[in-house]
Amino acid sequence: MSLSGHRREEETLIEMSVTGDESNGALLDNNSITDSELPGNSEIDKHVQSKDSVFFWDGIRRIDFILSYTDETNKEAEKKAERRRDFEFNLHKSGLELETEDKKDSENGKTYFLKIHAPWEVLTTYAEVLNIKMPLKADDLTDESENLLSHMLKPFKLPPEVMSPEPDYFTAPFRKDKQELFRIEDKEKFFTPSTRNRIVYYILSRCHYGEEEGKKKFGIKRLLNNGSYLDAYPLHDCRYWKKTDERSCERYTLYSHWAKFTRFYKEQPLDLIRKYYGEKIGIYFAWLGFYTEMLFYAAVVGFFCFLYGWITMDDSISSKEICDPGIGGQIIMCPLCDKRCEFWRLNSTCEPSQYSHMFDNVATLFFAIFMGIWVTLFLEFWKRRQARLEYEWDLVDFEEEQQQLQLRPEYEAKCTDKKKNPVTQEMEPYLPPSSKAVRFCFSGATVLFWISLIIASIIAIIVYRLWVYAAFASIMENNLTLEPVRNLLTPQLATSVTASVLNFITIMILNFLYERVAIWITDMEIPRTHLEYENRLTMKMFLFQFVNYYSSCFYVAFFKGKFVGYPADYTYLFGKWRNEECDPAGCLIELTTQLTIVMAGKQIWGNIQEAFVPWTWNWLKRRKARNHPENLYSRWEQDGDLQTFGGLGLFYEYLEMVVQFGFITLFVASFPLAPLLALLNNILEIRVDSWKLTTQFKRPVAAKAHSIGVWQEILNGIAILSVVTNAFIVAFTSDMIPRLVYYYAYTQDKDMPMSGYISSSLSIFNVTDFKEQSMPTKNDMNVLSCRYRDYRYPPGHGKEYQVTMQYWHILAAKMAFIIIMEHVVFLVKFFVAWLIPDIPSEVKARVKREKFLTQKILHEYELEKLKEKLSNKNQTLSDDKELIATKGKVALSAAM
Repeated sequence: MSLSGHRREEETLIEMSVTGDESNGALLDNNSITDSELPGNSEIDKHVQSKDSVFFWDGIRRIDFILSYTDETNKEAEKKAERRRDFEFNLHKSGLELETEDKKDSENGKTYFLKIHAPWEVLTTYAEVLNIKMPLKADDLTDESENLLSHMLKPFKLPPEVMSPEPDYFTAPFRKDKQELFRIEDKEKFFTPSTRNRIVYYILSRCHYGEEEGKKKFGIKRLLNNGSYLDAYPLHDCRYWKKTDERSCERYTLYSHWAKFTRFYKEQPLDLIRKYYGEKIGIYFAWLGFYTEMLFYAAVVGFFCFLYGWITMDDSISSKEICDPGIGGQIIMCPLCDKRCEFWRLNSTCEPSQYSHMFDNVATLFFAIFMGIWVTLFLEFWKRRQARLEYEWDLVDFEEEQQQLQLRPEYEAKCTDKKKNPVTQEMEPYLPPSSKAVRFCFSGATVLFWISLIIASIIAIIVYRLWVYAAFASIMENNLTLEPVRNLLTPQLATSVTASVLNFITIMILNFLYERVAIWITDMEIPRTHLEYENRLTMKMFLFQFVNYYSSCFYVAFFKGKFVGYPADYTYLFGKWRNEECDPAGCLIELTTQLTIVMAGKQIWGNIQEAFVPWTWNWLKRRKARNHPENLYSRWEQDGDLQTFGGLGLFYEYLEMVVQFGFITLFVASFPLAPLLALLNNILEIRVDSWKLTTQFKRPVAAKAHSIGVWQEILNGIAILSVVTNAFIVAFTSDMIPRLVYYYAYTQDKDMPMSGYISSSLSIFNVTDFKEQSMPTKNDMNVLSCRYRDYRYPPGHGKEYQVTMQYWHILAAKMAFIIIMEHVVFLVKFFVAWLIPDIPSEVKARVKREKFLTQKILHEYELEKLKEKLSNKNQTLSDDKELIATKGKVALSAAM
């Protein structure tokens, strides 16, 4: 916002106040605004119109906002009433029109509802202050051409009147002194309800209501916090389940064509969403829809990769050798825990090794590379889609700096020090550096403490895994009733599943607690603007969620089985619990199990929480009402009983989807079906979000946003990290690199190159070399030597139990693979990003043409004004000359 624009904003309330003083002099002598004093309150029969109406009693003035409050009898009641009187008095002075519904007309007989209407003068004034773009002339670059693809996609399309509720117009920032330039066909419809409630909320958030403790108090937020008002919200335009006869019913249209679950295959009416809810909510659903579309391609490729693994499961030589009684049945493995565990035969892990092949095969490598490229295409194509929306929704010149100049009321209230703003050159409150430093230190320490809690919980779950494995092993070996499922439900799998479930429960508990802590410490930091507040909270929440959700997957992927040691020298956690080993078929199947439980559990719980909780609260509120909604208590009471979407409503929606994005990119090499699960969830998510927003929540205050904000940078960071994590998963968690090294360098049978691989990957250990703490208490099979997963020289060799050259060859191959894969994927990513322009050429042309036409129209307007002015001046001069000549003639005649 320019300096002049900011000053204009300051002058606006003064200007409107003067108007209010002149036109409502009678009100200035009173301390309160009663029903009879408000315009029209005593003149109109309020029972004539439907209680579902969204208009004042006169049926003409639209209700733009509702404030509700109750009479109280406690000691604070008089103070709250005084605040309300001052606030409503100043609202009236600022030009807003007010009308109060008496408590006797409410359902509970206790609640007053204050209806607010913004007249044309207020709307035009603040449209200029807020730099709102309004239509000038029809867009002459629209392309209505249809192709074969559009006909094929017709079943997925919505009716044109739903998809395009308004014609395309070239727009320009509204100017009150140039109203004739704009397409004002109907003043009542010129400003959409979302624009109207945005303007009214802007006034409400900055309107004063007196002084307390020597400080000026203002803003509806503070009045809600101190209980002076119960609620503040704009109205939905009608009931969602029934079309009204009044002027518009966009809520019903949204419910019918967007929020119903039977419409899951249809496109979203983004223009109507934007028109009804504002650009900020519209851009979220546009991003979610685009993300879901792109997931379709990843899901198809991932499904075929999984299908390849399933089809070739019986062709795996490694699985065949493990399952073969003559090979795997003859290999005796060393115990997997100290003392309590016994020796076991390799073929007891037959089924898990077969299932492991479904995810650990050549297709895994292909899919990891594909997802690295997919992520780039998704982000680049989204930039193009976002640029198109910026143009279509008149956000091209919208900048976050406009929001940054608007201070949070909480910041203004809590900061008593003042200094000159270098942009506006006006005195503004500010937070001293010393206070800011102390708050940031405390905030940082709190975040680190909670992250430490997560790490402590992960260590506790690791200890659980180490401790409970021995118990599962002992139970399964000695319990004959488990004999039928022993081959399928191994101690490793049982431990992994129970630990994953326990980890998920811990994650949800920590999330619940930390959300409140994060909001508290962000409030304590006192951010200067709403944008700064959201960005700080976003970084705190995402950092915590990143560690909380992904740490267990990082442990299984990169730590489990990597620091085990060998039977003569095992590694112990805290010197007490022996570190876990991977299954002979690798740790990938355990990572898949962990990822599936945490990701699927989060999605199922999230959908239940999003849909069931608000529905339950609303149902309980309706039960308390005297009449059922179908019997129609008033529109403002119907909406008042709904849940509040809140300023952080979209924040949680973005956070949920970004965490899911991390699951399907960071660890996708271990689970090709992850994109398919995400796709199915998102198809449901779109309808759940639209359903709850349309039916279960009050209408949110419209807000502008030209992008998804800081989430774009977070997505870019996850995309870059995903290349590294997937390269490491393929190299160190998957068994692919060891198999390839054996195939090309150590095979002993050219006809069957992979035969003998299992034996090659297992080293030999002499049982007599066990330390006392590791020696099993039972040796019923009289085992003299056992095998373990490693590449070490056998007992009796000159380098007994030292790593072999094959180990170093495999390690070198792993490092080489990581470097090559990262460079290849990053080169392709950067090339694709360079190849695809962020803004489509068509959009650039439209933007240039709109600016050209806008300047042309304004220039022609100024030229016409100048001509008119000059014409009037010339006419005046001509009249003056004629008058002088006439006077001269008269004087001459008199003289003659």
